[in-house]
Amino acid sequence: MVCALGAAVCFGTATVLQAMAARSAAATGPGGDVALLWRALRQWRYLVGLALDGLGFLLQIVALRSVPIYAVGAALAASLAVTAVVAARLLEVRLSRMEWAAVGVVCAGLALLGLAAGAEGDEAGPGWLKWAMLGAAGGVLLLGAVGGRLPERGRALALGLGAGCGFGVVEVAVRLIDGLSPGELFTNPAAYALVLGGGAAFLLLTSALQRGSVTTATAGLVLGETVAPALIGVIWLGDRTREGLGWLAVLGFAVAVAGALALSRFGEAPVESEGGAAGEAGAAGEDAVAPK
Repeated sequence: MVCALGAAVCFGTATVLQAMAARSAAATGPGGDVALLWRALRQWRYLVGLALDGLGFLLQIVALRSVPIYAVGAALAASLAVTAVVAARLLEVRLSRMEWAAVGVVCAGLALLGLAAGAEGDEAGPGWLKWAMLGAAGGVLLLGAVGGRLPERGRALALGLGAGCGFGVVEVAVRLIDGLSPGELFTNPAAYALVLGGGAAFLLLTSALQRGSVTTATAGLVLGETVAPALIGVIWLGDRTREGLGWLAVLGFAVAVAGALALSRFGEAPVESEGGAAGEAGAAGEDAVAPK
């Protein structure tokens, strides 16, 4: 659980640092996406953010190999709470009482999960599950093609939900990879599902945040990357809770996800104003980087 929380801290902090670097790069001159990315890559904040992303991904893999998927998914959703707190510190964003309460709710939910979560399930799952994950990864791409044609609000929700499902495929696929030798990886459908699902998720999330409501897209993301993977872990991979604490795990999961949804405006780091302070809630997610 410590690794899952560490991944959330890394991802949430990286979001703010990369957003600050991206805006600084945009302010130095015009240019297309490639030019802006090149200028961002020359800033220490962006590079530190990338390093934190890499560290967070490694911690996520370790966590998925040691604790149930439902606990890892809820902890990763909590990266929105980390983004909110870091933005309040670095960008001087004024969080409302409700948002501070939501941060507290997320922490309370994770504490309940930490008390109730058991060890990682030791079941390999049915043989068809690896192929199902590969099919689900392809379905994420199809959902992106269809969702991109919807009206703005429906488009943001569909693309955000598709991105969440893609990240969910990654969470499950990590558990379905038994060996890391080249021969085992090349013949394991779960390895292809991991790459395809992760890549599709990033594409859909980027599109959702550029072409629709940040809050709606992030809400879909949180739901997609938590609920279905958690159920798969419990039903087919043997994830369990501590004896007699199943109800507490369900409560903690629901509380943590609800708190993350309440903070969904922080799916992108808040915009820093010209005077150095940040805008209020309505300006929170116009042009920043995506959550992990």
